[in-house]
Amino acid sequence: MHSFHKFDPSVLREYDIRGVINDTLTAKDAHAIGAIFGSVVTKNNGQSVVVGRDGRHSSLEIEKNLVEGLISQGLKVFKIGLCPTPELYFGVHHLRADGGIMITGSHNPPDYNGFKMMLGHGPFFGQDIKDMATIPYNPTQFINGGQEVQFDIQDTYLKRVLEGLKLDNKLSIVWDCGNGVAGPVIDKLIEFLSGEHEVLFSDVDGNFPNHHADPTIEKNLEELITRVREKNADLGIAFDGDGDRIGIIDDLGNILWGDQLLAILAEDVLSEQPGATIIGDVKASQGLFDRIAALGGKPLMWKTGHSLIKNKMKEINAPLAGEMSGHIFFNDRYYGFDDAIYAAIRLIDVVNRQGRKLSSIRSALPSVINTPELRLPCEGKNKFSMIEHVKEILREYKDVEICDIDGVRVSSKQGWWLIRASNTQEVIVARCEATSTEYLENVKAQLKEVLQKIQLPYPQF
Repeated sequence: MHSFHKFDPSVLREYDIRGVINDTLTAKDAHAIGAIFGSVVTKNNGQSVVVGRDGRHSSLEIEKNLVEGLISQGLKVFKIGLCPTPELYFGVHHLRADGGIMITGSHNPPDYNGFKMMLGHGPFFGQDIKDMATIPYNPTQFINGGQEVQFDIQDTYLKRVLEGLKLDNKLSIVWDCGNGVAGPVIDKLIEFLSGEHEVLFSDVDGNFPNHHADPTIEKNLEELITRVREKNADLGIAFDGDGDRIGIIDDLGNILWGDQLLAILAEDVLSEQPGATIIGDVKASQGLFDRIAALGGKPLMWKTGHSLIKNKMKEINAPLAGEMSGHIFFNDRYYGFDDAIYAAIRLIDVVNRQGRKLSSIRSALPSVINTPELRLPCEGKNKFSMIEHVKEILREYKDVEICDIDGVRVSSKQGWWLIRASNTQEVIVARCEATSTEYLENVKAQLKEVLQKIQLPYPQF
């Protein structure tokens, strides 16, 4: 008779495992995750797993239990300690391991923690994660031969990030690490860079005392914007709590959103790989896809979610991809995973070689007007059925183009609107964009009409 571990239903998510410590996610869960994931690795003839952790107060205890679970399956565990998520991904390649687990709550509040996983060189996500509740688990089972080895790969990782780039830059850069785990890496990285650097909040602190470590929210970028303007710096760079998402401030103190950053990086990649496919997520501006096409590339719109994008990149061998949320993936001279530190270095390289201000490079991008991301509270079990309802309603609409790879994106000559169920929160996400204020009002009116039909209130903004 098999026994299974009982997880809180909210923690096994689409892209990772995440929960509130000692409420929905416990040390016992961490042991179970180690043992269950370990059994998947050994079933695939794997022998080793790399484990890294972020700076949350709970991460050490979670690591201890996770590693015990992995060892119970007879696996060799490479512990690389405190590090950003991309360093863990790099570690799986560098140490030729068969899998990797990063203990991180990403950009969630301090009382959260979780796990991002790799099986082989690809993400472990979606059904793989959901199936963990149906894989037998016996907490007393122990297979001999497991062991843990400590490795410090930070210097090797930094060397790889800087490989092949002539960074004789004259730029003045302000870095905001948000008290997340990118801090110690950035402190060391700037020793290798010329130019002038100021690093904010690089001490790792699980309380995140200065601001929430999420660079997609304007409020969290206020200190960085202020410093960039006070110093007349060329660039401001911010990271989320685990260093896989980036936020950028230009020399005028304006935010460069994920899709705008991707458009600038795409120009550089396409100059070396003409005609290549560049992937953007469904939340990205039409301006990004138009810009990729204008540069001779093939734009591909794909589902939101770092695991989904990584898989698609591998499938079609795209050199570059990105999301509105600041995940940037380089398969060009790199491994195809999301690494905000590497993306920062590539952007510095572009600005440096162009010899122009970032605000001037940005001015080449198409001008559009859009709403912020609108988050409409919606219970988990209802959010996906609501999206299906929207698809039915749209059958009656003429003169619109519908893309339904992830939620519904409705485009017309005036602009587009998007509605999709979030895979990480109990919300439905909506967004509108157009080329003029008047058109934006029309696009918003159509979204409002559809939301009324599914009885979701349209937010005031």
